[in-house]
Amino acid sequence: MATIYYNGSVRTMNEASDVTEAVVTEDGIILETGSERDMRARYGDRISREIDIKGGCMYPGFTDSHLHMIGHGEKLLTLDVSTATSIEVLQEKLREKARATPVGEWVIAEGFNDNFYPDRRIPDRRVLDEVSTDHPILITRVCRHAVVVNTKAITRAGLSKETPDPSGGRIERYPDGEPTGYLHDQAQELVKYCLPVQKFADIERALHTSVQDLLANGFTGGHTEDLFYYGNPVETVRVFEDVIDGTNCKFRTSLLVHHEAAKVVFDTYPDGPRPSYIDFNAVKIFTDGALGGRTAYLSEPYADQPDTQGVAIHTQEQLTALVSLARSYRMPVAVHAIGDQALEETLTAIEAHPPPTGKRDRIIHAQILRPELIERMKASPVVLDLQPRFTISDFPWVTERLGNERIQSCYAWKTLLEEGLMCAGGSDAPIEPVSPMEGIYAAVMRRSPGDNHEGYMPDQKLSLHQAISLYTHGAAQAVGMEHRRGQVRADYDADFTILEQDLFALSPEDWLSVKTLMTVVDDTIMYESDPDSLRD
Repeated sequence: MATIYYNGSVRTMNEASDVTEAVVTEDGIILETGSERDMRARYGDRISREIDIKGGCMYPGFTDSHLHMIGHGEKLLTLDVSTATSIEVLQEKLREKARATPVGEWVIAEGFNDNFYPDRRIPDRRVLDEVSTDHPILITRVCRHAVVVNTKAITRAGLSKETPDPSGGRIERYPDGEPTGYLHDQAQELVKYCLPVQKFADIERALHTSVQDLLANGFTGGHTEDLFYYGNPVETVRVFEDVIDGTNCKFRTSLLVHHEAAKVVFDTYPDGPRPSYIDFNAVKIFTDGALGGRTAYLSEPYADQPDTQGVAIHTQEQLTALVSLARSYRMPVAVHAIGDQALEETLTAIEAHPPPTGKRDRIIHAQILRPELIERMKASPVVLDLQPRFTISDFPWVTERLGNERIQSCYAWKTLLEEGLMCAGGSDAPIEPVSPMEGIYAAVMRRSPGDNHEGYMPDQKLSLHQAISLYTHGAAQAVGMEHRRGQVRADYDADFTILEQDLFALSPEDWLSVKTLMTVVDDTIMYESDPDSLRD
């Protein structure tokens, strides 16, 4: 029997102006959209369930095209220092945590951001030693491409001036060669192996917390990379199967499989995960780091530190071999590439080994561009995973990193769309807030709320329709599902994000306060802000 959603507006996202009144669904599929009167006349004898959306606005289900779902849950459950605006505030947050932690146990925090500090000073082991010498301390930088640890943690890990930089990583050092405690990319692993082994019950709790928060934010799905950080990756897949079981919890989940986990995962799951709401989408490869720590791999030196071009995680030969490995499993790749040199080498690798027929590779971030790289991307079946909120968190300091001339071709979301490239929108949570409203606002306004300027690189502002499409149609393209998801139309999956107001009727500053009324996955209500008031 059929369901009718009525008493609100429906933004189908087929066209910017396409709005209607009602949607009829059956067995998880949209039958038709139109006026409430017409839908009741046509399907009245089949309608057995009615959903009153109380004047809200329905959109195609929002999907976060790039995040770390377990990491997002961990951040919700762990000390978050991302709002600290100085070293002193950071230290006080850590002291409070240390006072509540038994002596000798780890104090762990997420998200320090030195760009918020008045002097942009990066904390080091001495700063953390002022917090505690009785606890090993580890704080993750907001980009998750670096950590800072104190002396007790350095001692536990056995690091010294004789410890060499690992391949794909860098140990910051004092003039005498001793580690400062600031570790980039692969160097983080030198300390992380000392952390307590996480119980899978803790991972399951983090994932459950994450999914509930994503549903409350209006997301019906997410593309996530988590399978290399919590011990046995097969057990991590099983946590996803248990949490997103397709009965108690429905959430369209595409798992990116880290290349070092690929063999065990694909050999164990030749037919994919058990619930139909989870799939393996691509092999994840990192080619470089992040701009914040100057480890994004550039073709020219950093403007504010000319002695470095960043960090290449792999040589060109190694990267090409990893793409070849993915092809042996008939899989596309999803490649983290922030710097333009990282992007160039990524394109060289995927041009040497094109994706399987009907599949698309994904380039994640693609922030630093050159015109010739855009032309090469246009010739390849790629989708670009963009993080619109980076235009808020990275500006204005990123201009210092790249220089006024080079920045002109970077963060160029509008150019990419106008060039015909497929673009999806994600948060990179827990790196950035998961809120789709913040991502949409950033894509359109390119500035922080309340800022009194026209936006960073205002010629790259997207329209509201383009911005929402990143999280709907674009996200569907990223997993080859644009024929079934990303629009509200007949024969598409009944996945809906229902907001309390129509964004098109509001000013941009009001978007950030719009709440989710309901999140529907497979015609099943997975989140309601007020369960008693929304259905008859």
